[in-house]
Amino acid sequence: MSAKPQFFQYPEVREGPSVPYKNEDQVIPVFRGMPLAIGASLIQHVGFIQDYFWRNAGFNVIRVLPLDDYAPRYDPTVIPFLDCATSSSSSSASTTTTTTTTTTVPLPVPTQRRKDHTGYYTSADYVALYQSGQLTPSAVVEALLPLIRRDVDFAEEQKGGRKHSVAFLESQAERVRAAAAASTQRYKAGQPLGPMDGVPVAVKDEVHLEGYQRTLGSKIDFKGKYQGTSWCAKQWEDAGAIIIGKTTMHELGLDTNNNNPNYGTPRNPHNHDYYCGGSSGGSGYAVSAGLVPIALGADGGGSIRIPSSFCGIWGLKPTHGRISGTPTVSLAPTVGVYGPMASSLDDLALAYRIMATPAPAAQDPVSAAFPPPLSTLPPSSSPSTIQESQPPRRTIGLIPAWLDRAHPTVRTCFDQALTHLTTTADHEVRELEIPYLPEGQRAHVLTIMAEIASGLQPAQISHLSAPNKVLVSMGMYQITGQDFLAAQRLRHCLMAHLAHLFQQHPGLIICTPTTPIPGWRIQGLEDLTRGLSDGGASVRNMEYVWLANFTGCPAISCPVGWVDADGGDGGKVPVGLMAMAEWGKEEELITFARELEGALGAAEGGGGGGGIRVPGGEGALWEDIIELAKRASTA
Repeated sequence: MSAKPQFFQYPEVREGPSVPYKNEDQVIPVFRGMPLAIGASLIQHVGFIQDYFWRNAGFNVIRVLPLDDYAPRYDPTVIPFLDCATSSSSSSASTTTTTTTTTTVPLPVPTQRRKDHTGYYTSADYVALYQSGQLTPSAVVEALLPLIRRDVDFAEEQKGGRKHSVAFLESQAERVRAAAAASTQRYKAGQPLGPMDGVPVAVKDEVHLEGYQRTLGSKIDFKGKYQGTSWCAKQWEDAGAIIIGKTTMHELGLDTNNNNPNYGTPRNPHNHDYYCGGSSGGSGYAVSAGLVPIALGADGGGSIRIPSSFCGIWGLKPTHGRISGTPTVSLAPTVGVYGPMASSLDDLALAYRIMATPAPAAQDPVSAAFPPPLSTLPPSSSPSTIQESQPPRRTIGLIPAWLDRAHPTVRTCFDQALTHLTTTADHEVRELEIPYLPEGQRAHVLTIMAEIASGLQPAQISHLSAPNKVLVSMGMYQITGQDFLAAQRLRHCLMAHLAHLFQQHPGLIICTPTTPIPGWRIQGLEDLTRGLSDGGASVRNMEYVWLANFTGCPAISCPVGWVDADGGDGGKVPVGLMAMAEWGKEEELITFARELEGALGAAEGGGGGGGIRVPGGEGALWEDIIELAKRASTA
């Protein structure tokens, strides 16, 4: 045990049971069209049908696990209060308080710029154009608004009108214009607020924004009496960012393809025949299609990382509790977090570091207990650049039997990226074991379903889309107290075992593909208009991401290549690699991600000289917003 405490509420350091990994694909019926509508109504109202599907999904196995010596753990929040980059962890910190002085590094300025015609624009590109006077924030939003607004019928001659509106639930044009005008004046006066001033960003519908609806992708009002802006989004606004609108999402965040028959489903910018992934699919689309360099997502079961992987961008799921979503984070409070998505790693780091500013204790005592994000940067980091210090030697943890579950094309891409990483950096690769992974995934899903169902009234189920009538009905009527307690015992077991691994291997980062499947193909127009219930594909898609949510650990999805689309249509779909670290170590994940950037350059098809590339080829969609703004300004 380390004598130097680092954390509040750190789990006991305890190796879990030695349980051989055993998993198999769940056989869950797929429902679509009229059978889906009829089946959803039956499941909503008929108990024995609910019970059949509940048992068929295997949820009843959790309560029989031999975990009576683990007390239920309902909250996975673990709070660092010393420099997490310097020493190993200690379980004694859960009851120890320490007074310490931390040094916060000034906010680094992004330096990554668009490399060539294959690369994305970054915040640094926007800021450079504003500072030179070649472009203004007002010109940028005037180029964007016709593309994303669904509340105005633009003149036919206005090319591109509403072209991307399917990805946006709402855009308050006058608020957007006012924010852009204020930013424009600051640049004219030579007094910008910082590296995010004037940069267009998008925000997922789950987040509170003053003047906007909050539906969570449904037809239900979840705004309530609160009329303000969530703390994390306000930090972006206070830094000068221009929120251009709210992005669409999978209804209630209860699936991972982002199919939404209520408001429409944006198609993957890299391949029109594929979903963006969800539930933050609108935000993933907005970044991937080039509309914004940064977007805000929410992640309760991979909902930032899966669309980031599918859309070929970066996505960070922070430590549970670190990002304040005051007044609320999500309908699933013990697994859900807010986090950034971006088309460059500089921008991901910038967005995270601003939104992770601790909230006042009176508003959010959990967020307030976290140190400012830059206070955990390695001491050698320079305040004038966003580049982190030289990476330390670290341990990369792999669970072979778990990795073998990935589709062969995804596994090949993952292995290539890992080979690049281990040949260019001094890291040790170790095989690990984690007990009860399949059962843990069911416990995670059970927890989400119970928490979301508890936030709804029975009468509201009828207002949901057909797939979510099924899930919410199951969560409301099938989950017993015994089930929920068993799931939280398993949460304790997994957190204790991870604490054991993190102490045994200092600097450990556990790597998997972000998702085991090479994208999710859209099967037909009827699925987009009436919804889709494919529990088997949903479970497969979440097979790696759920662990970070259930245990509260931070995780990052890094684009590492492209694979052939299913069906041999000649298109490509992006693939992501996910890295999960100890609680509070987001900065180490960002440093690790920089080491992976070169893997894209080594991947088949290239990556813009080592970076991610914009969608290209047949069926792809990317918008050159800066060029559109320049043309409009000239005209």
